[in-house]
Amino acid sequence: MRKFVKLVAFGAAAAVAATLGAIAPASAHGEKSQQAFLRMRTLNWYDVQWSKTTVNVNEELILSGKVHVFSAWPQAVANPRVSFLNAGEPGPVLVRTAQFIGEQFAPRSVSLVPGNDYAFSINLRGRRAGRWHVHAQINVEGGGPIIGPGQWIEIKGDMKDFTDPVTLLDGSTVDLETYGINRVYAWHLPWLAVGAAWILFWFVRKGIIASYLRVATGQEAIGDDDKRIGAIVLALTILATIVGYAVTNSTFPRTIPLQAGLQKPLTPIVTDGTPGVGKEQVTTELHGGVYKVPGRELTINVKVTNGTTEPVRLGEYTTAGLRFLNPDVFTTKPEFPDYLLADRGLSVDPTPIAPGETKDIEVKVQDARWDIERLSDLAYDTDSQVGGLLMFFSPTGRRFGAEIGGPVIPKFVAGDMP
Repeated sequence: MRKFVKLVAFGAAAAVAATLGAIAPASAHGEKSQQAFLRMRTLNWYDVQWSKTTVNVNEELILSGKVHVFSAWPQAVANPRVSFLNAGEPGPVLVRTAQFIGEQFAPRSVSLVPGNDYAFSINLRGRRAGRWHVHAQINVEGGGPIIGPGQWIEIKGDMKDFTDPVTLLDGSTVDLETYGINRVYAWHLPWLAVGAAWILFWFVRKGIIASYLRVATGQEAIGDDDKRIGAIVLALTILATIVGYAVTNSTFPRTIPLQAGLQKPLTPIVTDGTPGVGKEQVTTELHGGVYKVPGRELTINVKVTNGTTEPVRLGEYTTAGLRFLNPDVFTTKPEFPDYLLADRGLSVDPTPIAPGETKDIEVKVQDARWDIERLSDLAYDTDSQVGGLLMFFSPTGRRFGAEIGGPVIPKFVAGDMP
């Protein structure tokens, strides 16, 4: 019986190992797994760009852009009072050397205010060769990572050539890529050996399943020898911790704790056209809409007030990192990741809205990317609301953004609404 149990356990372990070995790593577009309302009604990314799409190991690129914090922040997501600007990437394929919100260095958590817009930039440096998908990302405490647009970045060279030199406060320079790595091995390998020996002891001598069966039937599974071995291991663990602390403290007498807490309030973008704060603005009100699931088409009725000194036309609807463009305004295709760009996805009455005029317009946003990016799931949300930014353009090239958000009615059959 005991040999049979061991064979079953070894077979199960081999099956698990074989299954894990067959799993392919995820490479991109993990943001699709996030709910539609989370991507549409929290952070609206725009003007996101990557300074380079091909770099060598040790070469830098800059990921920059702007983000609008949705004023009607959903109740299901924690308020962005504690947020952290980040770059979403499949592991440390690039390292961050600096990051800024506006012109303020932002190495720690910050507070974002709903309704405000913020400019950001992240300095990245190539580390691991390969083709990787790199996103803008903001982590919100209690709300998780909210992922922005992503671009394929190709890193050429050899990771063995990567260095990460940093000058310390005492003037010395260390390479963070290798600094302290021997200490890491020295601490982890012995503990891994102890853990493996402990598991092997219970697996071979005692039998994990056999021990469970003894406990389940009320028998004693731990004897006096086991207790003595456990006491010895506990004593050695405490001793190693004390000695390790003393050695480390004497080797590195000057240390600074990891810096936590929130930075001072950030300066938002305040320019003409910034949603809600610019001196000259285009304001909008959503007066209902329909999302046709079979046609992948959002139709919304919007009341637009042009508070600028120039006539304006609607040129873009951006949400969840996607850009739906009006081809009458964008006569050339802008440089942007193709999987997020519907360059003919928006249609509207081409008549400009005059300065000071208030006008009701019908906007149609149609493209397969609603389904591909799983934004059509808004039809299954408990409140079926859309969110995003409408971008209006003047003849002189000025741009005016306006937040749009509110409920729409999902429609699951083809044809016109009655």
